[in-house]
Amino acid sequence: MDEDYNMNCGICSKTGGEEKGYHRKCLRALFAKPTLPEIDLTLSEVPLEAQKMAGKMSISGVQPKLIMSLEKGRLAPVSSGGLYILKPQTEAFRSLPENENICMNIAQELKIEVPPHGLFELADGTMAYLVKRFDRITPNDRKRCEDFSQILGLDKYKGSVEQISRRLIEVSEFPGIDAQLLFERILLNFLLGNGDAHLKNYSILEDNTGELRLSPAYDIVCSRLVIPDEEDSALAINGKRNRITRKDLEKLSAYLEIPEKAKADIFKRMSAVKDLAEQEINRSRLGAKDKETFFDIIQERYSRIYLI
Repeated sequence: MDEDYNMNCGICSKTGGEEKGYHRKCLRALFAKPTLPEIDLTLSEVPLEAQKMAGKMSISGVQPKLIMSLEKGRLAPVSSGGLYILKPQTEAFRSLPENENICMNIAQELKIEVPPHGLFELADGTMAYLVKRFDRITPNDRKRCEDFSQILGLDKYKGSVEQISRRLIEVSEFPGIDAQLLFERILLNFLLGNGDAHLKNYSILEDNTGELRLSPAYDIVCSRLVIPDEEDSALAINGKRNRITRKDLEKLSAYLEIPEKAKADIFKRMSAVKDLAEQEINRSRLGAKDKETFFDIIQERYSRIYLI
């Protein structure tokens, strides 16, 4: 059932890549060139580089993030201005890079806007997740971008998705559309077992016309895979963080004033998550046990929403 992941593209996970397993079109989408860059960094060097640039942390503050710049075919850490973020392996939580790439690919297949991303080997052969920043056009041209922890003035694990939605509707140039996009992402995070989707994982971004919109989706992982006893949701949904059901999400949709047809369309489109997850998990670089557990998590979440 599993595919040989060594033959799969580290970006889209599909076979047939022309550039050391990577598809040239995938590389072009990420780097604007169809060639694979070098990364002269090892996992053992990451903590030192992270300390130098005071890198941000995620997943309970244990995964360093490095700002990276692409110059002359080489990706290297920089203190500021880089157009990419690198997330390496961490001892505390296994296979987070592979985990995030799976989830972001599923989101992309479901037509949810995500930044270009992929898996790449460091100099020592370990895998790291690389994502292109959407808040920068060039190293010196940064778009306005604020996460909802900043906007609401709350700790990232405080608050609710309803608080996000109220503020989003106030500031977005297209509140009705962004409300639907927000609902899609909340539903997807639940279906993928992401209980770490906190306030800093939702942002407002100034688009190319200067209007404020919900940013592309980012930092999507199946956190339940590495934190088995975590809550269903980092943020309250209908006043709950656990035992979330279809009813809670229906109430959230009503709170967001999403039209019935649009709500039905979202639930129908997102129902493809189980089949997409099976494909992505099977051709991923995860170990056999993690693949099984990952899919079990999604099946359980899927059953709460669709098998009722």
